Amino acid sequence: AESFDAALRGLPRVGYVMLLQSQGLLHDTYVYGVDAKRTLSTLIRPTELMDGAIVSGNCVSACDKNTTYHHLNNPVIRDLLGQHGKTLNFVGMIITNETVYLSDKVRSSDWTAEMAEYLPFDGAIISQEGFGNPDTDLIMNCTKLEKKGIKTVVITDEYAGSDGKSQSLADADELVNAVVSTGNANMQVVLPPMDRVIGMLDYVGTIAGGHDGSLRSDGSIEVELQAITGATNELGYNRLSAR
Repeated sequence: AESFDAALRGLPRVGYVMLLQSQGLLHDTYVYGVDAKRTLSTLIRPTELMDGAIVSGNCVSACDKNTTYHHLNNPVIRDLLGQHGKTLNFVGMIITNETVYLSDKVRSSDWTAEMAEYLPFDGAIISQEGFGNPDTDLIMNCTKLEKKGIKTVVITDEYAGSDGKSQSLADADELVNAVVSTGNANMQVVLPPMDRVIGMLDYVGTIAGGHDGSLRSDGSIEVELQAITGATNELGYNRLSAR
């Protein structure tokens, strides 16, 4: 009888590297209750996320932070599992942090690349969380995988200015040449007035993505996508709604 392993033979060995926000000061993620900034790059079963292994502690710049709901319903994981044994061999998942200090970034990305080579990955998907400082984590992880011969695609959002003409990321490298964009967080949108508002509107002008005058006299709100939870989520899960 044909074994499952035999069916996977010949398929590209693809892995997933998931960056976790861990800068501190409301930029936090917890893995089995441990603050991710206190960890090293770690192998984890993809299905563990579906069971709640990773919990969000994020509260800043809403558009590209992963809520706990995003972790539970990560579409990158679901798509890779869906293609496992068909178009690819999903060989493993690595979670790694996005710390503040350069030396920590170097250490974590070095260890990620070593594990990816050991497994080994033929190709990899890297998803970022957040922007600015974590752009360096994204570029470091991608370039180190590419230098080991692992073809890598990154998923990130952009901060390209309201006209879309500014540099999208705070870091760059010519080896990072396969990018999936989840949107421009600086894009301006107008939210129509609501008959009933649950919560407060006092801080609309001061939250990330808002500005003085965001709350208009007719009750409508003009903000950047940055202000809307999950609007440019870097797992690709950017359509959240309520009813």
